[in-house]
Amino acid sequence: MEEEIMTDKRPIISTGGRGGASGSKKTLPMPVRYAINAVLVLLVLVVGELMIDGGAITRYQSTVLEQVGVYIILAVSLNIATGYLGQLPLGHAGFMSVGAYGCAIFVMRMAEVLGVGARDFTTGTPLTVLLVIGGLLVGGLCAAVAGIIIGIPALRLKGDYLAIITLAFAEIIRVVMLNIDSVLGFKLTGGAKGLTGIPGYSSFLLVFACVAIVCFLIHTMMKSRHGRAILAIRDNEIAAEATGVNTTYYKTLAFVASAFFAGMAGGLYAGCIGVLQPAYFGFMKSIEILVMVVLGGMGSMLGSALSATVLTILPEALRAFSEYRMIAYAIVLILVMIFRPQGLLGSYDFSLSRIIERVMNRDFPWKKKDDAPADAAKGEEVSADV
Repeated sequence: MEEEIMTDKRPIISTGGRGGASGSKKTLPMPVRYAINAVLVLLVLVVGELMIDGGAITRYQSTVLEQVGVYIILAVSLNIATGYLGQLPLGHAGFMSVGAYGCAIFVMRMAEVLGVGARDFTTGTPLTVLLVIGGLLVGGLCAAVAGIIIGIPALRLKGDYLAIITLAFAEIIRVVMLNIDSVLGFKLTGGAKGLTGIPGYSSFLLVFACVAIVCFLIHTMMKSRHGRAILAIRDNEIAAEATGVNTTYYKTLAFVASAFFAGMAGGLYAGCIGVLQPAYFGFMKSIEILVMVVLGGMGSMLGSALSATVLTILPEALRAFSEYRMIAYAIVLILVMIFRPQGLLGSYDFSLSRIIERVMNRDFPWKKKDDAPADAAKGEEVSADV
């Protein structure tokens, strides 16, 4: 029996009995979804820490894993400006360097004031944990301030012009880090010699806890109305502005959030390698991070994480073939761009909760073909324009 349902704009005619089926569809409450993801993250962290403590993962391998986590944060943070906002900044290494130097200098100076030694960072006392968290926040805030300074004028530009101005900004930061000691008259960044004596405060547990927190914050932001506004600007900036979206505000917000998380990643990077030099944050570092985003798929957080993992581990795995490893690295990138130009995952994002819901509702891909004739017989909900 047909049932006519009046709406504000037009009547909806239902000719089948799928309304009850869709109404009985099983879904997971939002707290349950977050609980499942939290348990999964804790399981990964605990297993990884036990493997490191048990000697199954060597110190060298754990250092590589820490760098993997740093590059995951860098890739997903750049994805905010590149994949979600649709801009092309090339100065991400500049924000990373600001955060790295800001965090390292804060931790070193405060450690002297509080009397914290290198052994305290190794054992992880409560005071050192608070000090490191404060250092990461300081590094992120320094990078965010730099993002505001460059973002307000730069985001009025588009395309190649934005890429050029952000690239120039990153080079300005590198030159400032190189020469600021001679201007100030005392040692701050170490100049060309580099900043040495940085405590090894980064660890597998800290880095991947930060990865989980950053991914959660970015995911939450993009699911909010602010994230929807950012995506609207990417799809059509003129239409978004016509519907009341403050494009300048949201473009600056995305740029500053991207810079903040890049600064946090820089702080973790400083604690991982122990020495900072301005040469580490040159033009090629920005290109390397951008390649990770494009290779994984712009707009896909999982794609950025996977490509950052592969492109960090691959050069280390091919270190035995030092003469040919960069050739193999380049060939992999070329093949992916030829056969998968949209990136490994395109704009797809993995959702464990979605998979669980499909299993609960027995909505398997191979059942769609079998159910198609039955669905056609039952009828679909038809909208009739009047």
